[in-house]
Amino acid sequence: MARWSCGATSCYKTKSKLNPLNSFLCAFISFISLSPLITEAGLYTASDQIIILSPENVDSVLFNSSAAHLVEFYATWCGHCVAFSPTWKSLARDIKEWKPAVDMAAIDCADESNRKVCTNFGITGYPSLKFFPAYSSSESRGQDLRGFPRDVRGLRHYIIDKLEMHNEAWPPACPPLETASEAEIDNFFQTNNVDHLALVFESKNSYVGREVTLDLLQYENIAVRRVLDTEMSLVSRFGVTDFPSCYLYNSSGNISRLNVLSEARAFYSYALQRLPGVVRTGKPQIPITDLIQNSTVEWRPFNQTRVYMSDLESALHYSLRVELSGHISISGDDLTALKKYIHVLAKYFPGRPSVKSALKTLDDWLQLQTGAEIRYSDFRDVLDNTVQTSDAVLPEGVQWVGCQGSQAQYRGYPCAVWTLFHVLTVQAKEIGSSDPQEVLQAMRGYVSSFFGCRPCATHFESMAQESMDHVTSLSSAVLWLWIHHNQVNNRLAGELSEDPHFPKIQWPSPELCPSCHGVKRTGDHQWNQEEVQIFLQNYFSSARILTDYLQDETQALIHQRNRLTAARMEKEAGRGMERRAREVLDSHPAEEPQEEEQEQEEEEEEEPALEEQAGEPYPAELEGMGETGADATDNQAPWEKPQRPQSQHKPRIVGLKLQERQEDIVDLDSFVNQHYKAKALRAAAMSGVVRRRSLQKKEDAEDLQFEGGWRVKRDLGSQEENLGIAPYPRPQSKRWMSLLSVGFSRLDVSLCVLLYLLSTMCLLAMYLYFKLRIKLRRAKVSLP
Repeated sequence: MARWSCGATSCYKTKSKLNPLNSFLCAFISFISLSPLITEAGLYTASDQIIILSPENVDSVLFNSSAAHLVEFYATWCGHCVAFSPTWKSLARDIKEWKPAVDMAAIDCADESNRKVCTNFGITGYPSLKFFPAYSSSESRGQDLRGFPRDVRGLRHYIIDKLEMHNEAWPPACPPLETASEAEIDNFFQTNNVDHLALVFESKNSYVGREVTLDLLQYENIAVRRVLDTEMSLVSRFGVTDFPSCYLYNSSGNISRLNVLSEARAFYSYALQRLPGVVRTGKPQIPITDLIQNSTVEWRPFNQTRVYMSDLESALHYSLRVELSGHISISGDDLTALKKYIHVLAKYFPGRPSVKSALKTLDDWLQLQTGAEIRYSDFRDVLDNTVQTSDAVLPEGVQWVGCQGSQAQYRGYPCAVWTLFHVLTVQAKEIGSSDPQEVLQAMRGYVSSFFGCRPCATHFESMAQESMDHVTSLSSAVLWLWIHHNQVNNRLAGELSEDPHFPKIQWPSPELCPSCHGVKRTGDHQWNQEEVQIFLQNYFSSARILTDYLQDETQALIHQRNRLTAARMEKEAGRGMERRAREVLDSHPAEEPQEEEQEQEEEEEEEPALEEQAGEPYPAELEGMGETGADATDNQAPWEKPQRPQSQHKPRIVGLKLQERQEDIVDLDSFVNQHYKAKALRAAAMSGVVRRRSLQKKEDAEDLQFEGGWRVKRDLGSQEENLGIAPYPRPQSKRWMSLLSVGFSRLDVSLCVLLYLLSTMCLLAMYLYFKLRIKLRRAKVSLP
């Protein structure tokens, strides 16, 4: 019988008598202590680059496949399985480039729906590993990996050993792993169409050559071969003195040693993947000179060793004006996340004074919002500084520099968001934040609530759940973001979103920070985190941010003020149009007014100044053109006032009032008034038959005698033409008289007539008097 012993993080099987109590306690303690790490989907997700097996896909994945598979059978309640899961995930990231030849999978046997699958494969303990070679038949139960190593390096070597023991057809995607001979090297370029041949010289027990061969599996225009130190002819021919070492050989016979920071697998793979002409399969790289010449987007030369403020401000613009605009209202957890995000920006963003002022104003406004919900339109008004309280402005538009891609769909906003939060974590450390997780939690909340790429948000949240709570210092916050950014780069390397000119690498590269990289005793790559910390604080320091390509601060302020002024005018025009529309629709009375009321309304309509009437595209009212009574009323538009028959109009004395020259100022309300009156009168004109008066020609001739009046009449016509209004027969005499009798009542006109007659008689009398006196004086002078 077997007995289970248990620790908080491990389960193991011993050959002893079974103790049911120990078995129960083992399962219970492991589940309770590790339950925060266990999700409904098990220990792994597709974002871990591990295939999740189920009864529905197990046959299609494992059987008759051109790739080999390494499968873990586990149970979520097993503490040892949980403890082993980080190693399994790390292995999946480490051999990601081997995927065409080898893939990794996992299945949760604790899930009842998977029990039959696990039973068919003979699984009795956890975790269990099985290797399925390429083209395994449906009857295969896989090869058990007993006593497998618990580290990434040991598992990687285990996979290579299993691949080399492949007895069936060699996987078509897997390159040859055997050693190369001199004869093969001499004839290599005759049988292979590549530019580069990399030869890794090593000892028999070394795995470096085979690992590098599989690392370059997804790259074109290069081949890698392993050469043993026993091939003395090739060793002397290439002048090899160190093992391992890598040499480049091309079709012209040129030989050169690969210059790397350290003679190890990671450095070889990185250097070979970036040789000229070496590209990932399916992602051809266009020369940068051709890209600049043929691209419709302006290419901005930049320094890859510096951060650009233009990227940071562009990230803010897109985040606050584009991404957030999809939310009409913001409430609940989203509102809390937004407040934290804006507060962190206002506190740590190392921007220009105007940008920092805009963020501070926005933060102050948000903190004052005590309600459960805000509207984005109100948020946007504060962001755009519509009240113009100070010189605060966040420039509009995006202008990527360090985050620009070779094409429009590459890099840009995601790159700038990562850069923004790297800068914020470093700024928080420099200033001395009291909360180590302040920036990270703000980023977590924003990404979860607002980031447009929802799968990306889900992946980030899963990473945060795993380890963000373990951040206890400002330095560890800087490193946490860097580590998980590299994990995302590893996951997305080779995807369609990867820019061929800016491949997703483990950053910083050996060229950018040589001291950040090291090698373990086993030959594996390792990060020198102390050096990485120093590098990150220097790289993302506010003192080293470049301000090239930034929009001028003064111009941004002027642009903002002009835009806000135009927006205000547009709002006022909209309100004016609504008001005028209501006035026009309400101007039609319910019943026919009396003649006195008509005369009073007519006089009130004639009171506006001459300049205002001259600006109207149409007359203030439309007459019946000789029609009387009901006929004239029937032809009127429903919103017009009933007009008095023409025969009832009394003649007026024309009075001309000179006006002072006015400045060319546009009155929006007047324009709206004119616009709606024009529409109403056009409708009235089309609804009835308009006839000209018989005396129109005579009155027109009289109109020509008055230069001022003719100028008004001509201006009205030109305004109608400019507004695109079709001409129609108009009551010229009425319009002429109404224009020139501005401001006079009928009593005023009568008095004017009387004074005019008296002054004429007085002048005539004076004329006759002086004429008679002159005659009398002449008569006296003529006497002797």
